[in-house]
Amino acid sequence: MRYAQWIITFSNGFRISETVVTSWIIMAFLIIASYFLTRNLKLVPTSKVQIMLEYAVVTLKNLVESNMGKDVFKKMPNMFYYIGSLFLFFVCSNLIGLVGFKSPTTDVDTTLGWALLTVFLIYFEGMKSKGLAYWKGLLDPVPFLLPLNIVSEIATPISLTFRPFGNILGGTVIMGLLYQLLAFISTLIPGVSIPFLQLVIPVPLHLYFDLFAGCLQAFIFVMLTMVFVSNATE
Repeated sequence: MRYAQWIITFSNGFRISETVVTSWIIMAFLIIASYFLTRNLKLVPTSKVQIMLEYAVVTLKNLVESNMGKDVFKKMPNMFYYIGSLFLFFVCSNLIGLVGFKSPTTDVDTTLGWALLTVFLIYFEGMKSKGLAYWKGLLDPVPFLLPLNIVSEIATPISLTFRPFGNILGGTVIMGLLYQLLAFISTLIPGVSIPFLQLVIPVPLHLYFDLFAGCLQAFIFVMLTMVFVSNATE
């Protein structure tokens, strides 16, 4: 199991962690992929790639609109781009572990950053829609529940941070332990020096922990983001 490692160190002592470098790689991949996938778009789609892209965009737009409501969506049309970008980055962060990189989602700093972005959007859009009256919601339904409402506000970023972090890190820990166990079992077989059990047995678990759970956590995070932001404006 590997935690945040400093892999780039400058002469002045400034250091860059493995998580940051991996995040840069993901961003570069998304930028390059976006360029090549959209450089030959036409008004009337003639390629399968453009048809699939348009289907994905329309599906995501309908998802955002249905969860936030048409009125709220009209007020915040840019929310569609934020949700799409966040989802793609989240999914890639979870899946990059399949190719040997350390998943940024296993670093609490990454999920905390995403959670703080969501909380900022909640408060910004809430005050933009209601002004200072937004904070009166802390006194609902009765004023003496103010302490509980404050605790609820504090719990939002904590929940958004540790839900994806815990799930993805837990899967990473389990897979690491499994690989060590399979390597040990392989050494018990006479005449075998290669941990061949690691080649096949972990595959179904990778499909669950890295592919299914990774996409599921990304979907849950963006859904909660849409719900929280939408509720703040109503």
